[in-house]
Amino acid sequence: MKKKPGKMKIVLAYSGGLDTSVILRWLKEYHDADILAFAADVGQGEELKGLRQKAMATGATKVYIDDLRAEFAKDFIYPMMRANAIYEGQYLLGTSIARPLIAKRMVEIAHQEGASAIAHGATGKGNDQVRFELAAAALDPTLKVIAPWRMSAFRDAFPGRQEMIDYCVKNHINVQASAKKPYSMDRNLLHISYEAGMLEDPWFDAFSPKNKDMFLLTRAPEDAPDRPEYVTLDFVKGDCVAVDGQKLSPLDVMLKLNKLAGRHGVGRIDMVENRFVGMKSRGVYETPAGTLLHFAHRQMESLTMDRDAMHLRDSLIPRYAEMVYNGFWFAPERDALQALIEETQAHVTGTVRLKLYKGGLYVAGRKSPYSLYNPHIATMDADPTQAYDQDDATGFIHLNALRLKVAAGVYAERKKK
Repeated sequence: MKKKPGKMKIVLAYSGGLDTSVILRWLKEYHDADILAFAADVGQGEELKGLRQKAMATGATKVYIDDLRAEFAKDFIYPMMRANAIYEGQYLLGTSIARPLIAKRMVEIAHQEGASAIAHGATGKGNDQVRFELAAAALDPTLKVIAPWRMSAFRDAFPGRQEMIDYCVKNHINVQASAKKPYSMDRNLLHISYEAGMLEDPWFDAFSPKNKDMFLLTRAPEDAPDRPEYVTLDFVKGDCVAVDGQKLSPLDVMLKLNKLAGRHGVGRIDMVENRFVGMKSRGVYETPAGTLLHFAHRQMESLTMDRDAMHLRDSLIPRYAEMVYNGFWFAPERDALQALIEETQAHVTGTVRLKLYKGGLYVAGRKSPYSLYNPHIATMDADPTQAYDQDDATGFIHLNALRLKVAAGVYAERKKK
């Protein structure tokens, strides 16, 4: 007698909010499946409170709530910081870098539980759907990915937010939601992002005093302390390993610097960015610890990195940032680029002193046993080392000017004709 196959198992990225609560119950009914709800603790704080009970009450067969903060800091945030990655000159990639870690753990749970599919609540208009699914494809291409927002059956059932709220009421699903929400929010160890609602108007002033209650990690600069605060960050091979002389893990560095920078209103960004799917979107971000690390790391590099090695790496920052933003963390090109970056960080070791004051961030000193700065060579006075002969600059300038002179002569003759 042929054994009857068991129920389909689906690992769902679950937050306990309106969307994933509805998706959990709907997937369970639509596929007649066992839903394994997974919530990654990547630093969202109190949002995880009561989540296990809520998921079970909504219909989950099993619930995973895993503390991934240490792995997030060490294996995802820190490598990205070594790359000085920043998207479109402003965004420190807080949401982007969390998605491959979440997807990685979902794939691991699927293997552990014998699940044949993973599911997420990302919309069909955003970047997260791409990030989740590219990561899953790289880690296990045999897993099916279910994206309810890209299923017509789901969109037909829930054309708007009110229908989702009504569904929760009908099915006794406990979610705190209203038909009108001023914005959406995503929080982790690196940042908080705010999007949608009132923020869809790019003329709307997110930093107006009347909107300051929206921010959770940073004070408004006008409310920050009236006296500056100084902090030292110790780096070893591009990684911050100590704050004010106290050795800390990557996780503890992030926690400490989030509080410090947040207290002084450092780390707020308001930008219009280009999504991978083609549209522009407006996002407001709080990235206190990331802002400090990014700035301090650059200061350490300025003292210790060879000029052309730095310029080569800098030329690749936009490409690296695009890889993270677009969801290619587990792609071979990111691995290859990361290897180059690690090589450039070999001597990025030393101490940076920073000054924080009312939203401002300033360097107040830097030192390193690998410093390439030689005050005797750089001095405007006589060079005691005689390493640099100013007469040599004449030939240097002549050689570099040659092509410009040739071109100028040719162009001038052509204009006469």
